[in-house]
Amino acid sequence: MWPQTRLTDLLGIAHPIIQAPMAGSATPDLAAAVSAAGGLGSLGLGFATPDDIRRACAALRSLGARRFNLNFFVMPQLPPQAADAQARMRARLATFYDALGLGPVPDLAPAPPPHGFAPDLVAALEETRPPVVSFHFGLPDADALARIRAAGCRVLCSATTVAEARALEAAGVDAIIAQGWEAGGHRGAHRPSGPGDGVGTLALVPQVVDAVRLPVIAAGGIGDGRGIAAAFALGAAGVQMGTAFLSCPEAGTDPARRALLSRAADTDTMLTDAFSGRAARAVRSPYAMAMADLAGQLAPYPQMYDVSGPLEAAGPDSEHPFASFHLYGQAAALNRAMPAGDLVAWLVKDALARMPGRAL
Repeated sequence: MWPQTRLTDLLGIAHPIIQAPMAGSATPDLAAAVSAAGGLGSLGLGFATPDDIRRACAALRSLGARRFNLNFFVMPQLPPQAADAQARMRARLATFYDALGLGPVPDLAPAPPPHGFAPDLVAALEETRPPVVSFHFGLPDADALARIRAAGCRVLCSATTVAEARALEAAGVDAIIAQGWEAGGHRGAHRPSGPGDGVGTLALVPQVVDAVRLPVIAAGGIGDGRGIAAAFALGAAGVQMGTAFLSCPEAGTDPARRALLSRAADTDTMLTDAFSGRAARAVRSPYAMAMADLAGQLAPYPQMYDVSGPLEAAGPDSEHPFASFHLYGQAAALNRAMPAGDLVAWLVKDALARMPGRAL
């Protein structure tokens, strides 16, 4: 049916469509519906606890999901914000806090330690054995990765450059998610990158395909069957799609973002580090645009949330809030509001109809 089956064979799924993890928006109901339709449903656990892992696996299995993916963040050691950069940032923020009547800019919480993958998390994966585990921002160390794979988990990881893809192959992952600049949410760069840095999916995927021997999963700007067919033409073995699933009723998409998605346009979003301290594609807001000239100088992830959070919370009921961190990608205008299982079926039919000799 599909031009190649390296990914479907690897993951034990019928269709090479992975629903992106999207922490906070991907729900067990969404992931289970995607998996039931033959794709791979995912849950984003970010900085999980062992109990989070146990609860996620139990919830998905109770809904009948046999094949699913749990996604985690693995953060490198980040340098602290320079004192002069922090002074500039706080001066800029003070004008916004004053205008909104929020009082003084709060102090940053102490920088957290590096977010590696702790032994108790590895043990929880060994206990629960999710079929697929994926990582964003980098990989656990070699010992942890070996234990996860020995537990029977297939391992995926995001790469935003060819160099990152080569490093992932050398580390021993099973497949690589080549995340293009168009993708919504946080970029999976292994080191913090500026909002202006990035390679588009159309350019990135074939270069990664040429650089590694592993199956490559195209991600970013893929919103319908045309995008899936194009990914295969570039040499990808499958796709990961996030924004497309945000309009499904099973997704945990907040009402404000659903309204934005219903009238989305190609120029709605921008890459900004003004909310979290790491580059993420989100809807344009006055705050993000006002902070753009300080990109790369802000408090590192996740400390930036300490000072952006009050600004975001200041106008949640406003139609056009000053600061809103609504994450979605550049292909949002292609979204279809339908149940996740129906969306997977439509994507499969639409993609195969555009591949010579592959129509259902």
